[in-house]
Amino acid sequence: MSSHVVSLTEELVTPILEEKNLELVDIEYVKEGKNWFLRVYIDKEGGIDIMECGEVSELLSEKLDESDPITEAYFLEVSSPGVERPLKNKEDFDSSIGKNIFVKLYEPIDGSKEYEGTLQSFDGEIVTMEYKVKTRKKQVEIPYNKIAKARIAVTF
Repeated sequence: MSSHVVSLTEELVTPILEEKNLELVDIEYVKEGKNWFLRVYIDKEGGIDIMECGEVSELLSEKLDESDPITEAYFLEVSSPGVERPLKNKEDFDSSIGKNIFVKLYEPIDGSKEYEGTLQSFDGEIVTMEYKVKTRKKQVEIPYNKIAKARIAVTF
């Protein structure tokens, strides 16, 4: 059910976003407590503002009401992915070269399942990161298919 709602929402929201030159980052349909939430994360170069989120929410809500794919009550939330934006696909990795990222792996590489550091390169299959251990810089090569989750990591 959840994947059906996500794929249908993607079909409905994509033309809206294309018209407004916005990017779909992620969609999730989750139950939290007794409430269901349909969350749509959108972005654009330079960031998104609340007015744009509101416009997309209104237009998407109309489309969802027309097709009525969700039987239970739910809350629709359209928002920015935030500064620690998830990296969901290969294009996200390509556009994040030079940025600080955090990755969580399915299985350890060099004894660790988590790395945070600068994304040095991505060739479509291997993510190369530079990270620090105390004061020493190290490099790790991570096969793309071993990454469970990844996101931009803000450093202070």
